[in-house]
Amino acid sequence: MQSVAGLFVLMTIAWLLSEERRSVPRRIVVVGLLLQFLLALLLLKVPYCQSLFLWLNDLVLALDRATSAGTAMVFGYLGGAELPFKEAYPGASFILAFRALPLVLVVSALSALLFYWRVLPVIVNFFSRLLQKALGIGGAVGVSAAANIFIGMVEAPLLIRPYLLKMSRSELFMVMTCGMSTIAGTVLVLYASILSATIPDAIGHILTASLISAPAAIIVASLMVPPKQQEMATEGDVALPNTYNGSMDAITRGTAEGLSLLLNIVAMLIVLVALVSLGNIVLGLLPTVAGAELSLQRIFGWLLAPVAWLIGIPWSEAATAGTLLGTKVVLNELIAYLDLANLSDSELSVRSRLIMTYALCGFANFGSLGIMIGGIGSMAPERRSDVVSLGLKSIVAGLLATCMTGAVVSLIL
Repeated sequence: MQSVAGLFVLMTIAWLLSEERRSVPRRIVVVGLLLQFLLALLLLKVPYCQSLFLWLNDLVLALDRATSAGTAMVFGYLGGAELPFKEAYPGASFILAFRALPLVLVVSALSALLFYWRVLPVIVNFFSRLLQKALGIGGAVGVSAAANIFIGMVEAPLLIRPYLLKMSRSELFMVMTCGMSTIAGTVLVLYASILSATIPDAIGHILTASLISAPAAIIVASLMVPPKQQEMATEGDVALPNTYNGSMDAITRGTAEGLSLLLNIVAMLIVLVALVSLGNIVLGLLPTVAGAELSLQRIFGWLLAPVAWLIGIPWSEAATAGTLLGTKVVLNELIAYLDLANLSDSELSVRSRLIMTYALCGFANFGSLGIMIGGIGSMAPERRSDVVSLGLKSIVAGLLATCMTGAVVSLIL
């Protein structure tokens, strides 16, 4: 009942923040919830899908070993080659920038190659048709929502660039919310490698989170900015353009795009961790509370603890889970996943870790908002004012959608 109440409260919050409370898209809400539950049951309980998870986990390990071969040659023992000295303790030689982050380069190049070979477009169109038929959304929104499961929040709208100008305000908000509620394939493997030591079959769970968050994003977006008209930017299938000239061109450009993303991740990690540390130093000057210094993590833990409880986290662990949610929104999900991986069993139980893996799986943070405004604004300058006005709403909507996913999963576990 805790998670059932949580789903109701989360959707009620979205409705209270609605631009038009009298317009409740009943079909999207009812069918979207059913679709979420069906996808979660299929992916988490059907034996064949669990076997798929094991296969995906082996794939991550293979990608990790392949990447280590490259980093070891380039960076030596910093990148995973044999150590010229004895480790002080297990994991002491692990350096994030040289061991884990280079996965982004390999996955980016591989994604571009699979797109050129028309493997990804087939998968994207399948999920696009599913969302269109079930929820009654337009073809362009369906393609963007489905593509967000595999590629980033800027790359997905790029596939439907010609239709951005024709979209209604509600459709544009759906596109933005879907971008905030899922993660890109380029970082999916990275996050799975970070969580692999604490979450069995981590990549399967993260991929499932992106899949079942897509209908949740459409539910929340339609409640906050309801469709006011039946006209859609497009109906039916939308052709996905192939912008690569060959396999080597796809690998080359995919690697270059991955490098840009990698440098952005490194820079954002350095700056955001430094800013949080600076904020904690300032808060440390204030009087202690409950025998401990104030910190941003403790404050966010208190504020978002009720939300964590609503998605199925026991109250004794809600403050810790709330801190992770706050870290994800203010900083990003990568830092939140790093914190989650470092928590002990006494701080968060195995079940709670799994729920939080789903609840954290989205780009809803202030840094992503800047990327989205810049990306969609450059693709369709005429819609920049709409994107800016919907920006903060999209962060809230993305958080609500991923929390709904966490609540659904907590009901099934």
